[in-house]
Amino acid sequence: MKMLWTVWLSITSAVAFEYHLEPVSVDRGIYCFFGKPEVMNSVNNGNMVNSCYVDTGHRWLVIDSGPTYAYAKEAAEIMQRIKAQKTGPVIDTHVHDDHWLGNGYFAARGAEVIGPRLFKKAVSLTEKTRMQQRISPEAYEGTEIALPTRYVDTNETLRIDGEDIRIIRLTRRAHTAEDLLVYFPSRQTLFAGDLVFNDRIPSLRDGDLHGWIAALEMIRAMPLKHIIGGHGKSTGKDALQMTYVYLTQLCDRVRDAIDDGIGIAEATKTIRLDAFRSVALYDAMHAQNVEVAYRMLEWDDE
Repeated sequence: MKMLWTVWLSITSAVAFEYHLEPVSVDRGIYCFFGKPEVMNSVNNGNMVNSCYVDTGHRWLVIDSGPTYAYAKEAAEIMQRIKAQKTGPVIDTHVHDDHWLGNGYFAARGAEVIGPRLFKKAVSLTEKTRMQQRISPEAYEGTEIALPTRYVDTNETLRIDGEDIRIIRLTRRAHTAEDLLVYFPSRQTLFAGDLVFNDRIPSLRDGDLHGWIAALEMIRAMPLKHIIGGHGKSTGKDALQMTYVYLTQLCDRVRDAIDDGIGIAEATKTIRLDAFRSVALYDAMHAQNVEVAYRMLEWDDE
């Protein structure tokens, strides 16, 4: 009896944690669960990222499945109450685990998962994920690594329920070494993943300053009504502006420091972008971004 009770607890605990998610209607047939402007911790349990669902007519297409099995399950069940229909494919915009650890919920139900090939070499199947190390065991319960079932090596167009959905694969390192954009031309809507932050300071640690700025300039030139980022609730055509201004100012200030012979230690301590000091995670992220940018830019003239 004790063994049966233990098994029952292990099964039910996988679905017991609740995030109390609330979908936001961005436009007709487009819903997003917007995360908090925080880093992952045992209080938000990974609910600091955006996960979105698009009604293509007869199915929900998912952009970024979220941070855990429990999160994906809760979000998917909410969407089924809005409209009962098949879910999938799921598109992972990049390899940072807050965006895709919900894949297992959908993969177990036969959904195709599409993502960049970088998953193959960047994701360890044996080590603990960042999410697992930082959130509560109750929230992480049931979460397993489920890699994409199909990799994107070049730009491609999906035709789903009569609608074209373009997957744009960036060929240059931007936020990560391989970022995907998901573009709905008929809706003038772009899902930009973590190329766009608009309520917290972005992290440059895996990116390239020049490539990221170039990607944002490409997006700015597109005919868009909505730009939906990986973090932040702004979804208008100017939703990328905060990230763009932050990165361009960071680039200019760090380059000036290098030209003036200021060393990396001093630059990290003294370069401040006062316009962004009130933005969430400035104190946690900015000095690190200065250091990463300095190491990139000091080789520009070599």
